[in-house]
Amino acid sequence: MSPAPRRPRPHAHSGPAKRSPRGASRPSASGRPRYDNRPPARPVAPDDGLERLQKVLAAAGIGSRRACEELITTGRVEVDREVVTTLGTRVDPLRQQIRVDGERLPSPRRVVHLLYKPVGVVTTNVDPAGRPRVIDLVPSDQRLFPIGRLDRSSEGLILVTNDGELGNLLTHPRYGVEKRYLVQVAGIPTQETIESLRQGVSLAEATVHAKRVTIRSQHKQSTVLEMVLDEGRNREIRRMLAALGHKVQQLKRIAVGDLTLGNLLPGQSRRLTWEEIEKLRRSAIAAVGHQPAPRPERGRPRSPRANARTASRAPGRPGTRGAAKPAARPSGPKRPRRPGKASTWRKAHRKPSAD
Repeated sequence: MSPAPRRPRPHAHSGPAKRSPRGASRPSASGRPRYDNRPPARPVAPDDGLERLQKVLAAAGIGSRRACEELITTGRVEVDREVVTTLGTRVDPLRQQIRVDGERLPSPRRVVHLLYKPVGVVTTNVDPAGRPRVIDLVPSDQRLFPIGRLDRSSEGLILVTNDGELGNLLTHPRYGVEKRYLVQVAGIPTQETIESLRQGVSLAEATVHAKRVTIRSQHKQSTVLEMVLDEGRNREIRRMLAALGHKVQQLKRIAVGDLTLGNLLPGQSRRLTWEEIEKLRRSAIAAVGHQPAPRPERGRPRSPRANARTASRAPGRPGTRGAAKPAARPSGPKRPRRPGKASTWRKAHRKPSAD
């Protein structure tokens, strides 16, 4: 019995090359295996406002980081009345109840800082490029985050806080908190351009508009506009003006609600008082009460055939549940029945053979 034929080995270039996992050997040009000893990339922590439980305990003065880890693994820590024994559990110290040996951890104080953001500073908590951040300009031992955003080439007022509820009130379009800007653009906008900013400019994701637009000053080759917006999108003002043919040269936010920069210089900040925070909160909540009910979205006009189908389903008409049955057809000669398949018709009308 002859042996079974061996399968031919696939060609080296018959398919796409597979990348070897990190740390595995890879053949070199000389045939010797080589190893990839590069360290694995460190994952970037998500910017979701949560912190690791052992870090929260250590910041509250319970003990060192290692001692707090032992408290967690031994089952002495509760989060929202549930025992947590997994290290690295992420919690929100502002919204969740944390207890150690049955005693509740004191919640951190809610603070709001008003900062004059300079040009070149980014409004993010995690920046892989290592650029200066707005939270680096505010002296605080608590975890803060910026409310809203200002792009790197813009300057002006921005709020930094640890209060997530206040951040939602000031950024959500539903509440309509006004933000006022001074914008210097190239050229002199016409009255039609100003009206287009008020009526709306179509961007890739939506049609946006400014609540108010006024001309503050005019120069030979530039104009300073004061624009008031009640919602915020990524680089909204720059994209609106670029769509109308005007490049933004300088952009500065000068007010959020009733708060202004005052005498602050770029890079300086001050902590808001309790009265100022509550005034911001009340103004945002009051705006919802005066906001009209949203109108249903209108799609494209319907065709006459679609309107006819809708009318046929109206109550009391044929085609609806519980409607009267349509009247019987008038009596008369029936329409001749059409033949079916051609082969069936030929079989029915086949002539008898001569045999």
